[in-house]
Amino acid sequence: MIHIFNCEGLWTHALQKAGFRDEDPADWPTIPDARRLQHRVGANTLAYLSGLTDEQLNADTELHFPDGDIAIRTPAFILHHVLTHAFHHKGQMVSMCRTLGYPAPDTDLSRFE
Repeated sequence: MIHIFNCEGLWTHALQKAGFRDEDPADWPTIPDARRLQHRVGANTLAYLSGLTDEQLNADTELHFPDGDIAIRTPAFILHHVLTHAFHHKGQMVSMCRTLGYPAPDTDLSRFE
């Protein structure tokens, strides 16, 4: 889960041309810890997106990464990537839990507890 939140944070910060430091999973060892990080990262993403017009959301943006790579993407494209990335890893986690004999409960992302 921490990897998912780090990905969202990295992309959102890249869109804002701001530096980003990955969170160390060891610093978020419990479910309540991970939920606090989820809320913090999500609030930052929502604050950024709520300040964009439709035109800005769909305008090409030059992204600069710590490794020197540069890419041009729209914020809408990045948001789509962040969502599909999260769903991909969520599916992996649910599959692992089922394989280990622990069926996952309802995992709807619209529920924040």
